Amino acid sequence: MDPRWKESTLLLLISPDGVEEALACAKAADHLDIVDVKKPDEGSLGANFPWVIREIRGAVPADKPVSATVGDVPYKPGTVAQAALGAAVSGATYIKVGLYGCTTPDQAIEVMRGVVRAVKDFRPDAFVVASGYADAHRIGCVSPLALPDIARRSGSDAAMLDTAIKDGTRLFDHVPPEACGEFVRLAHDAGLLAALAGSVKREDLALLTRIGTDIVGVRGAVCEGGDRNAGRIQPRLVAEFRAEMDRHAREYAATPAAS
Repeated sequence: MDPRWKESTLLLLISPDGVEEALACAKAADHLDIVDVKKPDEGSLGANFPWVIREIRGAVPADKPVSATVGDVPYKPGTVAQAALGAAVSGATYIKVGLYGCTTPDQAIEVMRGVVRAVKDFRPDAFVVASGYADAHRIGCVSPLALPDIARRSGSDAAMLDTAIKDGTRLFDHVPPEACGEFVRLAHDAGLLAALAGSVKREDLALLTRIGTDIVGVRGAVCEGGDRNAGRIQPRLVAEFRAEMDRHAREYAATPAAS
């Protein structure tokens, strides 16, 4: 399934931390679109082991794409390209790269060009996501609104924002809603998908729908107690989150501005 050709709806990406949670995602497969493999204890976009990617690919339905994070990466283009290829070889069709150590757009473009070439030489239909951080000012990496152009110039397929420091602050605490809307517009103008994450909650879905977000990434919102680290993903919470997404999509489609 290639979401670029799906009708304009918000796609749900869920991030299990291992095979056990992937099985929970499999039970909720009707309510999600992408299963994203990460290792939360290694960072916002912490990379998991290749064998975990393979096991999760085998655990979820074949029609559900598996995404894998390559990590909160340094400015080391060769290292990152090899890591990205490893994720693709392990079974991921979506490759997400957190540009944590890139302080300029040129550095980020260099890293992402290497990733795009490494991954697409192996699998031309792979989907590459250039990910930045809403709280970039706290870690000194590239500005959030630079991501769509970085993704476009590197040949990536999507631009994404997450939060780097998981301390309870959220996407909109660092990038206001109007700036998130500008991020989405810039991505769409560049022919890219726009993905947003960062402690997203159900109450954010109306705004995310209204600004035209393509993919929303969540973990804590579908874990017990809302805790991305101590809580475990629950199929019931995935279903409830998706029901809320669908409700907002219906309401937005019915508004005069959307028709």
